[in-house]
Amino acid sequence: TGLSFLSFIWYKDHERVPFHFYDDSKGYLQMDKAGHAFSAYRESYSAYYALRWAGVNKKKALIYGGPIGLIFQTPIEVFDGLYEGWGFSWSDMIANSLGSALFMVQEAVFDEQVILMKFSYSPSIYPKYHTALGETHLESFFLDYNAHTYWLSANLKRLSKSKKIPSWLNIAYGYSANGMIYEFENPKYYRGEPFPELDRYRQHIFSLDIDFSKIPSNKLWLRTLFRAINLIKLPFPAIEINPVEGLKFRPLYF
Repeated sequence: TGLSFLSFIWYKDHERVPFHFYDDSKGYLQMDKAGHAFSAYRESYSAYYALRWAGVNKKKALIYGGPIGLIFQTPIEVFDGLYEGWGFSWSDMIANSLGSALFMVQEAVFDEQVILMKFSYSPSIYPKYHTALGETHLESFFLDYNAHTYWLSANLKRLSKSKKIPSWLNIAYGYSANGMIYEFENPKYYRGEPFPELDRYRQHIFSLDIDFSKIPSNKLWLRTLFRAINLIKLPFPAIEINPVEGLKFRPLYF
C-alpha cells in the first residue's frame, strides 16, 4: 500500500522505535509549519473540487473532501512517531488542521476562497554552504527552506467591495526565512573548518497577485488549468520587512 511504500522509502535507513513525540515547533523558524498548512490546504482544495467536478453536491463534497488534507497528513505524523530521528509532532498536526480548516470555513461561509494559500520558490545561496540543503537543484527544491515562500493571497475586490477593482486582482502576504542550515541552529564546524556565521531571520513580504480562478473563460480545459496553477504565487514587485535589512523594496519577488 501507499503507507507501506512510504515506510520503505522514507524511513528505510532509520530504526523502528516505540511511539514517541517530538517538539519541532521552533524548527526552521516555523517554515516547516507553513509548509504543512499549505499542503493540507491544497489537498483539501483539490479533493473538494474533484468531488464537485464529479457531480457531488456542495455539502457532501465539503464533508468528504474538506478534511482530506488533515486525513492525508496524519499518517505521516504517526509514522514519524515510530522511527528514530523523527517523532509525532503536535505542532505539525495543528498546522495541518489549520490548513484544512482555512479551506473548509471559507467554502462554508463565503461559497468561495476569498483567501488562497500559495507557494513560490527561488533558489537561495545557502546550498553552497552545506550539502544538507541539497547537492542538486531538485534536492534543494525540497530541502532548502530558505528558498520557499508561503503566501496568503486575498481578493481585493471582495475585501474592498469596490466595483472598480478587477475580480482577479489579489493582495498577498508572504512568509519566508533565511540563513537556515539545520533545523534549530547552524553548525559550528563543517568538514573540519569553522562554519560561517549566518543570520537566521524571518522575512515578511507584501505584494500583489492574480487569482486565476477569477479570470472568465468559456473553455473547461482553460478553467481547469487556471485552477491548477492557482497554487503558485506569480512574481510581482514587493515590499519586504526583515530584522537584518529592515524595509526593502524588491523590484520583482519570486
